[in-house]
Amino acid sequence: MVKKGISYRCAECGHEAAKWVGRCPECQAWGTLEERGDARPAIARVAAGAPSAPARPIAQVDLEAARARPTGVGELDRVLGGGLVPGAVVLLAGEPGVGKSTLLLEVAYQWAATASAPALYVTGEESAGQVRLRAERTGNLHDRMYLAAESDLGAILGHVDAVRPGVLIVDSVQTMASPQAEGAPGGVTQVRAVTAGLVALAKERGLPIVLVGHVTKDGSVAGPRVLEHLVDVVLQFEGDRHSTLRLVRGVKNRFGAADEIGCFELRDDGIVGVPDPSGIFLNRHAEAVPGTAITVTVEGKRPLLCEVQALVSKSSLPQPRRAVSGLDAARIGMVLAVLEKRGGVAFGTQDVYAATVGGMKVTEPAVDLAVVLAIASSLNDVALSPRLVSLGEVGLAGEIRRVTGVGRRLAEAVRLGFTHAIVPPDPGKLPDGIRVLEVANVAEALNAATHA
Repeated sequence: MVKKGISYRCAECGHEAAKWVGRCPECQAWGTLEERGDARPAIARVAAGAPSAPARPIAQVDLEAARARPTGVGELDRVLGGGLVPGAVVLLAGEPGVGKSTLLLEVAYQWAATASAPALYVTGEESAGQVRLRAERTGNLHDRMYLAAESDLGAILGHVDAVRPGVLIVDSVQTMASPQAEGAPGGVTQVRAVTAGLVALAKERGLPIVLVGHVTKDGSVAGPRVLEHLVDVVLQFEGDRHSTLRLVRGVKNRFGAADEIGCFELRDDGIVGVPDPSGIFLNRHAEAVPGTAITVTVEGKRPLLCEVQALVSKSSLPQPRRAVSGLDAARIGMVLAVLEKRGGVAFGTQDVYAATVGGMKVTEPAVDLAVVLAIASSLNDVALSPRLVSLGEVGLAGEIRRVTGVGRRLAEAVRLGFTHAIVPPDPGKLPDGIRVLEVANVAEALNAATHA
């Protein structure tokens, strides 16, 4: 037998310590360790019990009951892998005001309008009247949509018994509380208990459940990391407050690919899927403008055309400015150093600004070559061809490295009318209808861009 004792658990990250300390050794938060009794329960033998169902060969398990059912929102179904699987628990996380509730109201409406069972929307952050006003503004009203304003897990289970919904939406899990757990709503113990109770409900009844989760300042899901391990699917809802574009990014998916994204546009009358978002990230200029270059980035499995803009101007400061928006600032600094060392371009007295169009955030190295061409175009005040795309990662030796999926990226460029491309050597099989120029280093890329 192991002697029972007392331990202390951090209310922020869930870390357990044998004795109380003022600062959590895991997340470095002050004053968050709380006393927890019976931390080391006695070890006992477990007797064999009767199984709930006999084990069967895996090939004999019924597959039709586990097929994904479309939500009616095409871009969300793309990320989910076809729709909601019966018994699946989906966690949708995002910053306040990004549009999570608006999207889920659309899901509830589409489900109520197309599925055989109603949809139940439970809100713990707003009153029923506030949700009703939003649903009326976005046109998401249906007789088979049921709404409940509750913050108690037991009351939610009662609503599920009464409504018998086909999908349950809980907004949000941090506002719910379980009477069997201690602590305030949103704490580690309560979030864990509520999520575990809802997961058990989903598996027992084959009910798909969508949970809304808050995020911390650094963008991760608030609460303990165990919350992400308990659920089946984790989706990240991203978007800039100054842009109408919203992205739903798959972080974890037990039923499909975890690298897909869905694109939405947030409007005054609701949220609308954007099945072809490439045009959002491009500016259509009447004439070619110096300092702009087009590249093709890949988000998940979807190629998207992106316009990179750069502005180089003489600086009046002892330390020239370097401002970046939508790109990785560290990589921009590296690209400038490579241009100066390997390309013979001096930036010591120049301010450099670089940005993407449409609020898109690009971090993959394939955008490096487009940044190089945009900066050189702005510095020389010479516009690139408006039908030119460029792909490639820039190395510290000035070489242009290969990137994945060149053929798929160029096929998207051909579809949108681009006729020339600058790519790294040995790009593989390429689509018809585009002239490809292979370059091995930065100097060759700058020369090819001027003659493209």
